[in-house]
Amino acid sequence: MVSIYDIDGIEALRRRHAIQPHRMKLFLNALFKNALGRDEALAMLPEEVRDDVAHQVEFQTLELAERHDSEIDGASKLIFQTSDNHLIESVILRPKTGRTSLCISSQVGCACYCSFCATGKMGFTRNLTVTEILDQVVQASRLVKTEGRSIRNVVFMGMGEPLLNLDHLFHSLEIMRAIPYFNYSGSRLMVSTVGIPHAMVRFVEQFPDVQLALSLHSARQDVRERLMPQARKYSLDQLRESLLEASRHGKVMIEYLMLAGVNDGDEDFHALENYLRDIPVHINIIPFNEYAGCNLRGTARPEREAFANRLKAAGFDTTLRYSFGADIAAACGQLVQHKRGLGDGLG
Repeated sequence: MVSIYDIDGIEALRRRHAIQPHRMKLFLNALFKNALGRDEALAMLPEEVRDDVAHQVEFQTLELAERHDSEIDGASKLIFQTSDNHLIESVILRPKTGRTSLCISSQVGCACYCSFCATGKMGFTRNLTVTEILDQVVQASRLVKTEGRSIRNVVFMGMGEPLLNLDHLFHSLEIMRAIPYFNYSGSRLMVSTVGIPHAMVRFVEQFPDVQLALSLHSARQDVRERLMPQARKYSLDQLRESLLEASRHGKVMIEYLMLAGVNDGDEDFHALENYLRDIPVHINIIPFNEYAGCNLRGTARPEREAFANRLKAAGFDTTLRYSFGADIAAACGQLVQHKRGLGDGLG
């Protein structure tokens, strides 16, 4: 079988069945731009080839195992099961602006083990394939279509470190941007990383218009190492060189999670100010989302606001971010799956 995401394979199938290009275009538009189901898409093809295409194309690799909807802010957590019985999560965000976003995963678990992130407690199992990455987008798009919405933005901020799954990330982004498929502009896509310097450079060279977000969380080396073990491998000096390279293509988003007594003091502010000085960035001040087994505490909102205001006064574009989906464990840092599959008691 050929995957629906295999551009060359689908073109070969079109030629083999002598399907006119405009009919194949209607077929792909139905799936990827109009978020229609398999049967509705097949109806766009000549009747005599529909059964053959249906049996020769793999349309879906993930199964939706659970859906949880927030009663506070309209976020939805989607738990998908892979064909080898692993569970991954995606989150639909419905802000009041109406611009629906989707946060997707790139790995089963994560090997970065950040102390503030529940996903790291899972450990690392494997990378997601291109089809598993893109399936999250397709299935979420169909869900929100029933609400009269469409997925406007896709962010790689779910489970896993995208830049440690570089080949599949790049291939996924290529298909997301491909005109016959999703046709997303780079401004509607964002990749978040804990900071893998060489991979950041490769990423901005390959996709200069796709947005990059760096989870910095401290501009003090010792503090960052305590929070993020990956920082022991890559120093802040190395990271800054990659950040400078990335910023030549536009502003980089800096994610700064505020933790009480850890990275929210005067010394932390001045270190951050000096580290980012003269680099075009936009700083996101993020609240900490608690999860079971973690002894960290988030900085209180008034102190986060004061920190953000100091950054603005220092000349930085700064946003005080609100976390969606905290009541359903769908907020940043809360995504985690301990169960291996439906047969192991998920329900």
